[in-house]
Amino acid sequence: MGKQAVDILDLDVKKLIEMLNAALSEEWLAYYQYWIGARMMEGPMRSEIEPELLLHADQELNHAVMVVDRIIQLGGTPVLHPEDWLSLGRCGYDAPEDPYIEIVLDQNLKGERCAIQRYKEIADFTNGKDHTTHQMATNILNEELEHEHDIEDWITDINRMKEELRKIRI
Repeated sequence: MGKQAVDILDLDVKKLIEMLNAALSEEWLAYYQYWIGARMMEGPMRSEIEPELLLHADQELNHAVMVVDRIIQLGGTPVLHPEDWLSLGRCGYDAPEDPYIEIVLDQNLKGERCAIQRYKEIADFTNGKDHTTHQMATNILNEELEHEHDIEDWITDINRMKEELRKIRI
């Protein structure tokens, strides 16, 4: 991004870069959480949900690409060390130590809800001040909302399946 382009932004660019580096850290953690969780997952509907979680992982990686590009455009330096991801981000990472599908989905749902909050904050911070970042944040926010909806639907489907099995046993 050219100097004039940064100068016309009506916001604290340093703070925005900090917000974007936090989001970048969270995207890498989300990518790995989806990716490893999909591979470790056990339980009902695994074969249907695994490819979708891998798709979500790819989308999180694409978010990371968009965010890192924007940080560089703004004249910032993206977070360079993976060991900084947990301290910069607030969404955390839940290892799939118990690979049961519902636990993995709950972990991913928690991460999506955190990401939704992050991108809402970035969109609000840039609204009317930095149209490029605002549009990027809004686009990512929409995908995070879709991810949340997908996960909620899978959890509902699993719960209905368990309920139907209970009825059969009675």
